[in-house]
Amino acid sequence: MDSFEINKVVGAGLMALLIATVIGHAGDILVREPEAGSHIEIAGVETASTPAAAATAPAVLQPIEPFLAKASIDDGKKAANQCKVCHTLGKGEPARIGPNLYGIVGEKVAARAGFQFSDALKKLSGEWSFDELNTWLNGPQQLAPGTKMTFVGIKDEQQRADVIAYLNSLSDVPQPLPK
Repeated sequence: MDSFEINKVVGAGLMALLIATVIGHAGDILVREPEAGSHIEIAGVETASTPAAAATAPAVLQPIEPFLAKASIDDGKKAANQCKVCHTLGKGEPARIGPNLYGIVGEKVAARAGFQFSDALKKLSGEWSFDELNTWLNGPQQLAPGTKMTFVGIKDEQQRADVIAYLNSLSDVPQPLPK
C-alpha cells in the first residue's frame, strides 16, 4: 500500500469522526434532556402527566386526626419500609439520599443538620406537624413544587396516618396522638 492509499484511509476515518460529532451535536440541540429528578415511576401508581401539573393540582385532604386516632404503629412500620430506600430511621444514623427521619415530628422544616435540602423545601416554614406530614406524604411535589423528593405519595389516608404514627414513635419524646 502506497502513501496515497494510506492518506485516503486516514482521511475517511477522520471524515467519519467529523460526521459523527456533527450528528451528535445536532441531536443535542434538537432533543432536550428531561428535568433531573422528575422521572421515577412506581409500578401501580398513577402520576400526573407533567411535574408542573402535579404541583398545581389542588389536593383536598381529609383531616388526619380521625385516622391518627386509630393508627397502627406496626402497620406504619411496614408501610415505612418504602421510605428506607432513601432515608434512615434510627437515632444517629447518617443521611442517605434523604435526611434521617428519627425525631422528625415536631421539628422545623428543612432544619436537619448535615443534609442539603432543596430550595423548594427551604421555602417552606413551620414544623413537621401531623397535618404538614399528611400533606407531604400525600404528594411532596404538591406541597413543595420543585423538591428533589420524587416520591409520588401515599394516597390512602389510613396508611398515611399509620406512617405518621410510626414516624412519631421514632423520637425521644413522641407527640401525643389525637384520641
